[in-house]
Order: sequence, then C-alpha cells, then structure tokens
Amino acid sequence: MNESTQLFINNLLSQMTLEEKIGQLNQPNVGERLDPAIIRQGKVGSLIIAAGALTGQGSSESVGAEHANQLQRMALESRLKIPLIFGRDVIHGCRTIFPIPLAQAATFNPELAQKAASVAAQEASAGGIKWTFAPMLDIARDPRWGRVAEGNGEDPHLSSQMAASLVIGYQGENMAMPNKLVACAKHYIGYGSAEGGRDYENGEISEPTLRDVYMPPYESAVGAGVGTVMSAFLDLNGIPATANRRLLTDVLRGEWGFDGFVVSDWASVAELIQHGVAEDSAKAASIALHAGVDMDMASEAYINTLAANIHTGTTSIQEIDEAARRILSIKQRAGLFDHPYTDPTRFGREVLTSESRQLARQFARECMVLLKNKGNILPLRDFRKILIAGDYVNAQGELYGTWSPDGHGEDCVSLKQAVKDTAPKEVELSFADNYDQALRYALQTDLIVLVLGEHPRRSGENSNLSDLSLPPGQAEFIDLMATIGKPVVLVIFAGRPLVLTHQMSQVDVILYAWHPGIEGGAALGDILFGMQSPIGRLPITFPRATGQIPIYYNHKNSGRPITDTGWYSSRYVDLPATPLLPFGFGLSYTNFEYSNLELSHSNLRDKLLVSADITNTGKQTGIELVQLYVRDLVGSLTRPVRELKAFQRIQLQPGETQHVSFTVTEEMLSYTRANGTKGVEPGLFHVWIAPNSASGLRGEFRL
Repeated sequence: MNESTQLFINNLLSQMTLEEKIGQLNQPNVGERLDPAIIRQGKVGSLIIAAGALTGQGSSESVGAEHANQLQRMALESRLKIPLIFGRDVIHGCRTIFPIPLAQAATFNPELAQKAASVAAQEASAGGIKWTFAPMLDIARDPRWGRVAEGNGEDPHLSSQMAASLVIGYQGENMAMPNKLVACAKHYIGYGSAEGGRDYENGEISEPTLRDVYMPPYESAVGAGVGTVMSAFLDLNGIPATANRRLLTDVLRGEWGFDGFVVSDWASVAELIQHGVAEDSAKAASIALHAGVDMDMASEAYINTLAANIHTGTTSIQEIDEAARRILSIKQRAGLFDHPYTDPTRFGREVLTSESRQLARQFARECMVLLKNKGNILPLRDFRKILIAGDYVNAQGELYGTWSPDGHGEDCVSLKQAVKDTAPKEVELSFADNYDQALRYALQTDLIVLVLGEHPRRSGENSNLSDLSLPPGQAEFIDLMATIGKPVVLVIFAGRPLVLTHQMSQVDVILYAWHPGIEGGAALGDILFGMQSPIGRLPITFPRATGQIPIYYNHKNSGRPITDTGWYSSRYVDLPATPLLPFGFGLSYTNFEYSNLELSHSNLRDKLLVSADITNTGKQTGIELVQLYVRDLVGSLTRPVRELKAFQRIQLQPGETQHVSFTVTEEMLSYTRANGTKGVEPGLFHVWIAPNSASGLRGEFRL
C-alpha cells in the first residue's frame, strides 16, 4: 500500500463506526432477499452477482451496468459514501466464452491465456463487474473431481505460469482501469486433493507436498500482484482452510507478502460449524476472522455476530480494523472511490467483438489434443463423403462447458453449421444426431466423424464421477460404427480426462476437444480439414481405468518401483500400471525427431545449458512443444521421478531442424527438505528434453 492510499484509508477508518467497518466485511448475494436499506446503511462491502451457490451449473444473467449503477448509488447514499465492489464468477470468458481452464492449460500458452483474461475483464467490467473469482489454481490429480475442469491440471510449473498470466490479464498493469477486474486466486489451498474426488471432502497433504506441489501456483499469483485470495471449502490435515491461520496469515502474508484481502468461499465461514470446529455462527466468525478471512461470502456470520463478539471479547477491534483496511485498500486500488459507476454504453461496443471471437477461435484450435491418428487420416483431404454423427452435432451452448453463466447459446454457431462453413466445397457432408439415423447414413459414406462426450453439467462444481467411462450408450454407439468398416474419427468434448482405453483400439482417430467455447465448432472444422495442425498437449494424465486414480506423472518411486514384469513391484494384475496417455502428450499432423542432446557442463555451477536438435521429419509445417524435465536421484526426502521445469513452443517447416536450449538453475532444483527449509542438495540429477513426460533424450549432471 503506497503512502497516499494508506493516508486515505486511515482517514476513512477513523470516521467509521464499528457497524460500518463490519459492513465492509459482508458480501451478500444479489437476490430477492437483499434489503436495499442495508446498503444505504453501509452494512454491505461487496455484492456477489450469482443465481446461487451453484451458478456454474447453469446460465444466470449478470446485473448489467445500469442495475449495478443503481445499487452503487444506494451505497453512495450511505454516510461515508463507500462504494461497493461487485464480484462474479468470470471463469473462462464473459459473453465471449473461451475454452474451459483445463483446456486452456492444454495449449501450454500462457500468453494466449493472458489475452483471453483481458477480453473477459473488458466484457465483464462493461456489465458492471469489478471483481472476478478467478483464476482457480488448485492442482488436481483426480479427474473424478468435477472441478478439475476449472484448473490447470496436475503440474505446479505449468499452473504457475498460467496463474501469473491470468492475473496480469484480468488486472492489467493498473486494476483501476475501467476495463480491468480485480482477480482472485482460489481455492486456497489443497481443494483439489478432496478424498475420492468428492467435492468439499477432506484432504491430507504432507507439508513438503503442500509446499512443492500445491503452493507454487498461488505464490506465482501473489508475485503477479493478485488482489484477492479465496479460502477453500475443505478440511486440510484436520483444519478447515477457512480457519487455518498458519496458511492464511503466516504463509500467505508473512512469507509471500500478499497485501490484498481474503474472501471466504460461499458460506464457508458458517460451515465451520459443520466441520466441527465452531459451535455456533459467532464462534465461526471469530475463528475465520482471526485466521485471516477478511470478507464473509454469503453466510452473514460476520454481519450478524462480530459486533457482539467485540463485547464478549472473542473478537478484537484490531482484527476488524485490519480486515476493513485491506478491503478498502483494494477498492481504492481498483479505482472505485474515484470512478464508482460503469458507462452503460460500453457493453454494446466492447462485448462479443469480432476480435474477441477470433481470439476464441485461435484458443479453441490450440487447446485440442490429437491422441491417435492411424494412417494419417487427419487432416481430411482424401474423403469426399463424410458423416458427422453424435450427441454434439447440433451443439451450441453445450460447447461452452461449466461456469459460463454469461454465455448465450445463440451466440455460438452450431457445430453442424461451423463444420459446413469450414469444409472444402467438394466434400459432401451428412449429419445425424440420433443413432438410428447415423447407422443408415454410415453405409453411404466414406468416413465417419463421431462427436460425443460429456454434457457441461457432467463436470464442474460437485459434478463428481465414480466412473470415468463415456456417458451411457456412447461406447456402444462407437462400437457399432466401428463394425461398419469405414474409417472412424472420434471427437470428444469433455471437462475432464475420460477413460478411452477401449476406444483407442476401436477407432482410427481420437481428437480431444474438451469444452472449447463459443468458437469451438469453427475450430474443430479448422483442425479436421487441415487449416491448422493440432498443437495441444495433455495438462493432466489420462488413466487406463478409473481404478488407477490417482495417477500423475510426477509421482515418487516406491522401494519396488512401477514395472509390468516383476511380480513383487508396484503394479496391477489386471492392467498395466502406466497411464493410457502421459502428461504432456499430443500428436501433430507431422512428426518430430529429437537428437543430439548436449549439456554445457557435467556439473552445475550457477546454471547449466541443456540443448537438443528438433527436426520436422514429416511433410507439413508443425508446432512442437519441447519440454524440459529433471529428476533429483538422491535427496534427504524422496523425490519425484520427473518434474517439468520449462517448455518452449517451436514452429518447424518440413525438414527443418532447430537447436533448442534450456537453462537449468539451482532454483529449479530446490525443494522442501527434511528440515522444513527450501533449498538444493548436492548429488546426481537426470535431465530430459522431451515431447512428453514419458519419453525424451536423457542426460545427467551433478550439483
């Protein structure tokens, strides 16, 4: 907080009553229960614009600039004229819906994510919103968990890169700009570790794993200047995240220097009662505030009990002052005291522009991952009659995915029309959205494209699965189409990894399209017909069976490491222990060869240069994601078998070779050691330059 802001806030606080200070800590939901009088009385600091706790599972209009301005006028009628800050879940776009966050991570393109977040900020702010509850930075190793769709997958390095870019995209260099939002890093912390993949469940994470796997994305967001952080629902290691002072205050503020404010998740303050750490709402409010939760979302525990807590001595006025100070500081930094209103004319000019749709199309193209391409069937250049069949033929809003409450299905060109628009004129397309019709048409076609997968409501908050198989009937439909004798291209739309072990042997091509957003249909046409080669890579491991979960690439060795040959080793008797597809995997319409690995030294002194030649051995221009992994072979604690440390995207013409180099530093090799400190230890390290986490060229060096 700079000196002028500090003086402004101190002066304001000195004039505020206890009730007005507590009011700043209160965030009710906009809805029928909201009494305008409490806004005019200064008893509301923020309004969450949501249809309810599960806004992400449907469409719900934002308030709009004019209504937001009406509510803001009420706040400015209060004694001290302190403005509201309007918060909303703007997760992967506002009106222009971009791919779901997990799909965005599949691009390994943080710069593109930053641009999309900037567009989302522009559109949401034009509708009166100033605060988004994004990005979600929960590491997820269990795709049964529905909210895996909202994050960046399983890797801390990739998620950290995306975190910083998303924060910068939302907030810009100055969050006070009218087209920017205050970002919120959520859900701090460990939410993705919920037992059994069941949302809201408890998690158990060791301190080294917490610090080395789950914390880095949040620390990256703090380093990028994120304005707010949201506490998680779960009980982590016996302490609910909303009650954990060590994590919310000692680590977040003390170690990382976070200077924004912390908001609870929906009603998670009151839920401390159900967790069993508070006997009533008053005690829950006291615990959460002391832990470091500045704003209470939706439970009204703060507004109803904190004043009484002061009189009973269970809450201190200093804690209330500090929470109010942090919230007021963000409002000041966000420009709300100087510019509390939104220009209503912005919406028509700045929402759903041609430029934003072009960006959405590029993002959708880059997120799609080619998992199989037998005989180089894709791109579709040798087939005149093509059938497009399946549940997604007429999809519009279904392409959006979870957490797209501001998306309008009619804004999206249907998949059917988009494929028509991108197909070459000489191609005869037929479409079937039911299985009987598809079977009839398939007999007269040269190739079958099946468009299947999950409905958006099958992923997202509390949409957890016990079985990651395709939805009922789809596997049987694929089997039927595969018996016809025509080449089959399977396109999967989904919000998580699905088990495709059987389908990998049944069909010729599998393209994983995720939920790609408003331009998903056009992007699919671009990929199918060769306007762009697939460049997406898996940000999360794909299991062979649901029973393999949790399965992730950066696991540790046991004393009897994974093998499919030795009986007394870490294995299954009914399937291989390895995943179906590893983290970082993805095919292209061309082929790449890795050769000539070189290390500048055999010992790392400050830094080490690792390089290799990458050659395009195919007949098409292609983009390759070159990945750098390391392994610490001996440590004071056991270490992962591989860890991603860097990546580069390179474009190569047919026959072209590029010499790709990475710099390895001591910082890359540091980890949380047995004594609890973070640092490096001398010893032998392996290093890979690789196309994915399960292959590549390996070298070694010593530190």
